Amino acid sequence: MNKVSKYTLSFVLAAGLLAGCGTDKAAPEKEEKADQPKESQEAAFPVTIRDAEGKNVVIEEKPKKIVSLIPSNTEIAYELGLGKEIVGVSDNDNYPKEVNSKEKVGGMEYNIEKIIGLDTDLVLAHASSAHNAKDGFKQLEEAGIDVLVVNNAQNFDQVYDSIEMIGKATGTSEKAHDVVKDMKEDLAEVEEKAETIKKEDEKSVFIEVSPAPEIYTSGKNTFMQEMLDLIHAKNAAADQEGWIQMTEEAIIKKNPDVIITTHGYYTKQPVEEVLKRKGWENITAVKNKDVHDVQADLVNRTGPRLVEGVEELAEAIYPDVFKK
Repeated sequence: MNKVSKYTLSFVLAAGLLAGCGTDKAAPEKEEKADQPKESQEAAFPVTIRDAEGKNVVIEEKPKKIVSLIPSNTEIAYELGLGKEIVGVSDNDNYPKEVNSKEKVGGMEYNIEKIIGLDTDLVLAHASSAHNAKDGFKQLEEAGIDVLVVNNAQNFDQVYDSIEMIGKATGTSEKAHDVVKDMKEDLAEVEEKAETIKKEDEKSVFIEVSPAPEIYTSGKNTFMQEMLDLIHAKNAAADQEGWIQMTEEAIIKKNPDVIITTHGYYTKQPVEEVLKRKGWENITAVKNKDVHDVQADLVNRTGPRLVEGVEELAEAIYPDVFKK
């Protein structure tokens, strides 16, 4: 597998954005007494959660040691104030910076022995990779560790479900509610600005998630599609579904107004590379030098920073409308 293919595969799997993974909302909490103090409601254990695999996970006590197997879960946990409880993270974790001091437990494959050795109470797994780790999860459960498979979010509502599920599992439901509320309010501000964009002024956008020679993009029924819809931009690849590879000839024919790259974290000068491609000089985006690289983690990871990703995308596509 060449370098580009390696990064392409890593993006598609690690981002957890492939279509087709089922999602189950967390089961409703048991009804609490009206006069019960909020603090005791937060700490009410045991709790039963129906996870993304359709399994009822019973968590007897508030977890003290948590291992996260995917960056989106880690970012959610930190946003919920669980930094001290996190004892292990995946090899792909890089945010917040505190994760660099945590034990690494693997990337595509997990070190089950290390997870057990960390005296873990709860493992935050993810539906995008759970099918490859069933035997390992069984080992963890046999060792007395709770394994919660978090849904593979395909839209913002499902991201909110992920946050609330992790909040319930960790005794931080109130904080999870606040995080979701803040995300919705920030997203509403973006949508309000987008409403000022006239239909005739909407731009077509090509999202390049991996560079030449194997150029991949996001079609309909992807998170990127929803982001573009939110800011009133047209996805140049909306006639196809999921994550697809496109030829340079097909992209040239699409003639997008804007080109967005998301691979600047592993390619040098991605914008300059696009602008210099032979045969691309007549594409509107290239002629107008309307080519931009956005931070991949903000638009790929289905966690609390997604709204920042939408804002960065919006500022790149419609600077006159969204520049602060």
